Amino acid sequence: MTKKLFRITLDTNPEDCNLHCIMCEEHSEYSNFIPNLKKETGISKRRMPIEWIESIFLQAKEIGVTEIIPSTMGEPLLYSGVEEIISLCNKYSIHLNLTTNGTFPKKKIEDWSKLLIPICSDIKISWNGANTNTSEKIMRGISFSKSLLNLKRLIEYRDKYFKINSYYCRITLQLTFLKNNMHELSDIIKLAASLGVDRVKGHHLWAHFSEIKHLSMKASPENIAKWNQYVKEAHEAIRIHKKPDGGTILLENFFFLDSNQSNSIPESYECPFLEKELWISPTGKISPCCAPDQERQKLGDFGTIQIQSLLEVLESETYKNLVANYKSNSLCQSCNMRKPNKNEK
Repeated sequence: MTKKLFRITLDTNPEDCNLHCIMCEEHSEYSNFIPNLKKETGISKRRMPIEWIESIFLQAKEIGVTEIIPSTMGEPLLYSGVEEIISLCNKYSIHLNLTTNGTFPKKKIEDWSKLLIPICSDIKISWNGANTNTSEKIMRGISFSKSLLNLKRLIEYRDKYFKINSYYCRITLQLTFLKNNMHELSDIIKLAASLGVDRVKGHHLWAHFSEIKHLSMKASPENIAKWNQYVKEAHEAIRIHKKPDGGTILLENFFFLDSNQSNSIPESYECPFLEKELWISPTGKISPCCAPDQERQKLGDFGTIQIQSLLEVLESETYKNLVANYKSNSLCQSCNMRKPNKNEK
């Protein structure tokens, strides 16, 4: 099992963000997460103590982990210890896999590029529209024009670095599949290809709030039919729109849905996380996947990093039972992250 585990996500600073994307569990204008957190715990922002992180890296290295992700909730580049994480990646020869909202706060994009490109395996930039209007309505507080400029400069530095050092950092645009942005999918792919982006990746909506449930591409048979048409158009778009080097954009998670797939996942769909990844919360709680915070509790108690080692978690009966029986778990039966196997795509 330990040889399969390749990635650890550290939820370093989930409450730190400079945007208010409408679908975000914590930072959406529809969310009461942070006020409720303060009411229940007395704190408004959880942050992982920097003192824990080297020990996690050491354990990760010992069990064969090759990638570390800093927080995918909030903006990881706002974490005060992000440069320490980059330094530890270099020390332990573990790649950084970064998900960022594309604002690149606190430093110039050129400075971030110099820090990130040499150590990152992938930089995933949240991207939810092909133009200012759509993007800024979904990612509240973003400047589409500035994000576009940041992306261009990041890719320019990546390409120069690759020519000199023969190390290639993949650049990904990552979106949430929504009724109010999927009509621009082909244009997003066209833009990505023209700039030299390597991959367009997305996920179906976790509808945390009643106000956005109608935006899910699984909300109705009509939405599913539209989704399937968008998938066809996406595959046509990557055939037509090539990268500057003639290569083809990679698509991830763009597969067809059955018309009755709004509330349940086909049993044959597989979990992409079990035995491959682990998550550690800012309070040290260890989780087997990235399901919403409250929902993860349905999967079992896997302990905390202050008490359990990563290897102990992987070898625990609780974890082994989940691996063997997750398809009967109520959360897993409706999980947006499960994928068809290669024969079903």
